[in-house]
Amino acid sequence: MIQLANILHDKGFNIIIILTKYNCPNLSKYPHFILHLIPDGLSESEVSTAHTEVVHTIKLLNERCVKPFRDCLTRLLSDDPIVCLVTDSAWYFTQQVADNLRIPRFVHRTSSVCSLLAFAALPLLQDKGYLTMKDSEMDEPVLELPPLKVKDIPTIETRNLEEEYQSTAIMVEETKKASGLIINTFKELEEPELAKLGEQFLMPTFAIGPFHKYFSASSSSLWTQDRSSISWLDTQSPKSVIYVSFGSVAAMYEEKLNEVAWGLANSDQPFLWVVRPGLVHGSEWNEILSKEFLEAISRRGYIVKWAPQQEVLSHPSTGGFWTHSGWNSTLESICEGVPMICSPFFGDQKVNSRYVNDIWKVGIKLEKGLDRVEIRSAIKKLMAGKEGEDMRKNIMCLKEKLDICLKSGGSSHQSLDNLVDFISSFRSPV
Repeated sequence: MIQLANILHDKGFNIIIILTKYNCPNLSKYPHFILHLIPDGLSESEVSTAHTEVVHTIKLLNERCVKPFRDCLTRLLSDDPIVCLVTDSAWYFTQQVADNLRIPRFVHRTSSVCSLLAFAALPLLQDKGYLTMKDSEMDEPVLELPPLKVKDIPTIETRNLEEEYQSTAIMVEETKKASGLIINTFKELEEPELAKLGEQFLMPTFAIGPFHKYFSASSSSLWTQDRSSISWLDTQSPKSVIYVSFGSVAAMYEEKLNEVAWGLANSDQPFLWVVRPGLVHGSEWNEILSKEFLEAISRRGYIVKWAPQQEVLSHPSTGGFWTHSGWNSTLESICEGVPMICSPFFGDQKVNSRYVNDIWKVGIKLEKGLDRVEIRSAIKKLMAGKEGEDMRKNIMCLKEKLDICLKSGGSSHQSLDNLVDFISSFRSPV
């Protein structure tokens, strides 16, 4: 959202950002924005469980932010006219507020088009019985939504699945009521999906991504980056290092961390591994990694709490990216021409990883989850096998298309111009 704000600011718009106190970034980084904080209504116990109860937390925020958000927006309107409101699709409560205040609302979908189509199909998939299939049926195809398998349906681990389905349905319906849809993708990557989206979401759609190519993602990072990772990469051979990061939210148990660790150790491949504080349930950092493992990797592996990801991916020594398949990470990998190994944890990551493996053919999805034998095999294939060579060619082809789409006359460049013109059309005549 902050990257999008920067893009629009660069196009001449004044930007006001309304933020909740929960998970707030460093506001001193954005002197060119007008910032307003509103209470989120979350208790300390609700904040403490927010990462494990994502669906419930989003539902609570949609309920409790209505009044403070409406009051803040009303005060702002009393001072100056507001051309439009842009919100994340998850904050569906804002559509009614915008309608009541007669402000056009634009929705920014932060993930892929293919995942949005999958979320929109959840009611149909529920009616068809896909969401209650047995574990033995997880590899069955979803006939209504190729190339997905049942295990790729974008659910989030929660104690209340019905709450997730209801929230998703409301998000989709409120998105369809918006004045426009802004998506962080580019036409050449998801052209068939954008066409399907146009049939289901009858609204102006603007594919203007990748956002981070306009402005560095590091400026909006919530984590402190360890730049020693770049110094370590400088000592490695070209295209030799597998970079491993599972993003800022995903978490696992100790036994799965050990599978990751020994899969890396047994691959005999140099690696840079981000072990984020909070990555392992009940652990502060990497203290649970055994002395035997640390001795086995010796100087071949380097572990940090967080890394400057875009710099890592663009570094000459980086030859592969083992990712959770979050959309930002997927786009950043494509932008730098780095093929992927995919270990999705929840939600849109499952859909993204299936497209990486089956449609774009620029990576390998770990079908068994986190299993050291499959991990070792995937790293070998990606870094030294014929499959890896083919994926490298495919992703370099996508990278070339991406580079063109951002230039004058390219699809994203034109779509951004169209977005600016469309937003400007809502301005009152002088």
